Amino acid sequence: MSLHQVSVLIDKLHKEQPLIHNMTNVVVTNFTANGLLALGASPVMAYAREEVADMAKIAGALVLNLGTLSEELVEAMIIAGQSANSHGVPVLLDPVGAGATPFRTASALRILREVEVSLLRGNAAEVAHLNGENRAIKGVDAGQSAGDERVELAARAARKLRTVVAVTGPEDVITDGQTGCIVKGGHRLLMQVTGAGCLLTSVLGAFAAVERDLLLAGTAGLAFYGAAAYRAAERTEAAGPGSFQIALIDELSRLNRDSLTANTEVREFLPSSVKEGEAQ
Repeated sequence: MSLHQVSVLIDKLHKEQPLIHNMTNVVVTNFTANGLLALGASPVMAYAREEVADMAKIAGALVLNLGTLSEELVEAMIIAGQSANSHGVPVLLDPVGAGATPFRTASALRILREVEVSLLRGNAAEVAHLNGENRAIKGVDAGQSAGDERVELAARAARKLRTVVAVTGPEDVITDGQTGCIVKGGHRLLMQVTGAGCLLTSVLGAFAAVERDLLLAGTAGLAFYGAAAYRAAERTEAAGPGSFQIALIDELSRLNRDSLTANTEVREFLPSSVKEGEAQ
């Protein structure tokens, strides 16, 4: 996958201005909407059981975020997700805090069973718990994991859950279980802004709405978001996370093909299990 293939998708997104249906948490609704608008997408937030199926079927992508969870919301997400499936709309799942409580984990797994999820984005702990593996988690935050661990974890989860998986961290990993990419970019200040990961999942949804190859779309979303964060931090690191948050939205609005050339690295990989299979 070349940087050129990734970079041209920003032009496609700006041209199509896809509608992104977000069923996200109350902490990040405003930030997510403004971030998508800055990127060039059109956000809508709809949660009522009475309308989510109708909204999902006309969207370019549906984003399900478990941040502030309730049984009623899970039911509405499944209705929306099944409608999206019926109409060829990609569904993205952000399993916020999976592993922190049994309810969160069970809800995410139920959605994965009853809805065809196109792309799952989470931190290492969240993805590990959904894959039946134990990993340290505190609230909705993950413990540390090495880069090689994230690569193999993401590949195992992609194969088991039958979806494209993005595990985000100091370097982001995205894979379909057979091949994948490591995306280097971003900035540590992202960890100090509530909802930065939630917005990222919606950004991935915007790229998935304009590109059917979800590995390519997800790689583009990770790369462009990382580039925007890097450029925002260049301007505001000394001022702190509040200024960075505003600058991130500004930089999302300035993204173009050239945004990836200076501070973003994308490299392909084969999971060890695939390499071993080829060697046999």
